[in-house]
Amino acid sequence: MLTKKGKYGLKAMAHLAQFPPGEFVHAVDIAEEQNIPKRFLNGILFELRSFGFVHSRMGKNGGYTLAREADRIMVGEIVRAIDGPLAPIACASKTRYQRCEDCASESACPVRFLMVEAQRALSQLLDNCSLARMCRLGQSGAIDACCEAPPSPPRLAVVEN
Repeated sequence: MLTKKGKYGLKAMAHLAQFPPGEFVHAVDIAEEQNIPKRFLNGILFELRSFGFVHSRMGKNGGYTLAREADRIMVGEIVRAIDGPLAPIACASKTRYQRCEDCASESACPVRFLMVEAQRALSQLLDNCSLARMCRLGQSGAIDACCEAPPSPPRLAVVEN
């Protein structure tokens, strides 16, 4: 699950993507417009800078700007930088795999199989979605088209004796 920190990082990056390359935006403006606590945002922006996603500049004309064009920054990169692996459980992670202590046989574990499948699907989606595309989806209201909930599974009838 995306943490609040990860969500705020994506919101800050999406905010910066609205401005022309090289135009610096003050952190306080990002915080106010995106409804992110400023102290929390400062730490997130520091991390984004250390991972090379943004440049910063001090002073009256300072602030933050994207280090690359928004169409060259993948959402998966941002999420991993802020939140770490995309896998829901450690034994499904490609980058930070850890064997489950309570699992007798990973090769026969149905939970692991499902979580690996979930990790692959999420990676596929986020690694192929640029920051620019994410912003366009939000602006177009395309969430209904691209993020429809899957149909509900059929309910089993309960027979009472």
